Amino acid sequence: MTAARAVQIVPPGRLVYGLQLPVAAQSTVFAQPWEASAGTTELVRVAKACDRAGFFYIAACDHVCVPREQAKAMSTVWYDTIATLGFLAAATKHVRLMSYVWIPAYRHPLLTAKAFMTLDALSGGRVILGCGAGHLQGEFATLGVDFTRRGKLMDEALDVVVAAFLEEYPSHDGPTWHIHDVGLRPRPVQQPRPPIWVGGNTPAALRRAAAKGDGWVPQGTFRDQFPTQVATIREHRKKVRGDEPIEIGANSPWLYVGKPPFEMPPGAVTGGGDTIAASLLELKTMGANLCGVRFRSRSCDELCDQIDAFGREVAPLLG
Repeated sequence: MTAARAVQIVPPGRLVYGLQLPVAAQSTVFAQPWEASAGTTELVRVAKACDRAGFFYIAACDHVCVPREQAKAMSTVWYDTIATLGFLAAATKHVRLMSYVWIPAYRHPLLTAKAFMTLDALSGGRVILGCGAGHLQGEFATLGVDFTRRGKLMDEALDVVVAAFLEEYPSHDGPTWHIHDVGLRPRPVQQPRPPIWVGGNTPAALRRAAAKGDGWVPQGTFRDQFPTQVATIREHRKKVRGDEPIEIGANSPWLYVGKPPFEMPPGAVTGGGDTIAASLLELKTMGANLCGVRFRSRSCDELCDQIDAFGREVAPLLG
């Protein structure tokens, strides 16, 4: 991927915001109780609310199968990424469709390229390929993928995906894959190609984002660590990519626009638009230009109300 110039999609000077979709992933770490009995109707309502409120992206994660020993905490509810985003593409008009995050090592990279370029074509150019190395060893074993090689597989897969995004007939010779004289259509709408954002907080993930990504999206943001992480990415970026820019992501604490009628978790930010905007703009001063936001809610109605309130009261203050 280092041969291809970085793709930037965030408007200069802005802090854009997005939402990891509820319902589609139901880990006990973040799922709200109401999601357990929710489904298609609620997913569409939330996606349309984000589209209406000016959200930059909606996101779906990628787990094929959750090992039994992790299922108590993670659950086994993880909707297929492409099927979910493709379905919601037809229900929305403007919001971008992001995998947060896709695991390239699970698949041949041409399968990844074909899926995301097709989604980009169907959605009118709204795809963001967010990807990560993965962490569930049992999932890798079940899928027949060497867990210890996941980083190297991801690096090579991204090179193949970029080549396929740029050329109908990509060429690649690497340790794992050799690709010549095969073509892929439909071509993506975004030119020169859809952006690729690399996820993760480990030192290896930070280096990979700097070397391979158009952007970095963390797995949670600890503000005392964030400036050092950003500095590490920018320093390595300069070393391997020169002056090419990189989008920097962050994640908000739990939010509630207004006065919550229930107890919020420690560290949550509540109140008027100016209070919440100030918290997010602090991340911007640390180098972020995109932020994943999350809202506590007791129902789909309440979540959609929070999304609307954010778009109305907070978004205009973000630049």
